[in-house]
Amino acid sequence: MTRGPKKHLKRLNAPKKWMLDKLGGKFAPRPSPGPHKLRESMPLIVLLRNKLKYALTYQETKKVTMSRAIKVDGKVRTDMCFPTGFMDVISIDKTGEYFRMLFDVKGRFLIHRIKKEEASYKLCRVKAVKVVAKGIPTITTHDGRTIRYPDPLIKANDTVKFDIASGKAVDFIKFEPGNLAYITGGQNCGRIGIITHKEKHPGSFDIVHIKDSVGHSFATRMSNVFPIGKGKQAWISLPRGKGVRLSIAEERDRRLAAKAKEM
Repeated sequence: MTRGPKKHLKRLNAPKKWMLDKLGGKFAPRPSPGPHKLRESMPLIVLLRNKLKYALTYQETKKVTMSRAIKVDGKVRTDMCFPTGFMDVISIDKTGEYFRMLFDVKGRFLIHRIKKEEASYKLCRVKAVKVVAKGIPTITTHDGRTIRYPDPLIKANDTVKFDIASGKAVDFIKFEPGNLAYITGGQNCGRIGIITHKEKHPGSFDIVHIKDSVGHSFATRMSNVFPIGKGKQAWISLPRGKGVRLSIAEERDRRLAAKAKEM
């Protein structure tokens, strides 16, 4: 084993959700340490160069980020390997464009275009509720934030609506049956549905059952479930398809119908 921190990432070992081509070089950009884990994030360079096509090369991307044109959650980020993850808001003031990082129904990163009003907040999943020094209550969120003096009703696995300008939690969604949730991991990553019920398994993983808008039911681990709305009303704009995964046959029928309409 080599000593010291790992500084490189081979292209074939890069997360498949980045959708990088195999023949585009030997290496891939390795995300810097930050609020999201390496395999649950996408570096800014992949977003700007490979997805949005605002730059063609490494050097061009560096010039874009060093010009202080890119903001992530309201803060200027000049590190082009800064990790952006689920629910992060990317703002480009010079072009007046705003994006939210989501997943598509196949579990790949989706850069979802949003309006300026929606870019003022993000949803954060609560990982832990703690009392720190001097008896101050805090919550820790999925993107590495610590929010002090939260609402006492907020518990682990709930979701808070985080106002980016003030840095405060302004509202919250309870993790309970009947609420809308986004799946952020596992085989069902990217699907959206209503929580139907929870199963407790002491000593193992708690399981949550979800039903999507067309009636398909599926189950996943509790750690993969991210509440995004009260009842059927989502607090964020949803990507095309509304998180409904089609079967291979349904995808084929939809493709053939679109082709027939074109002819």
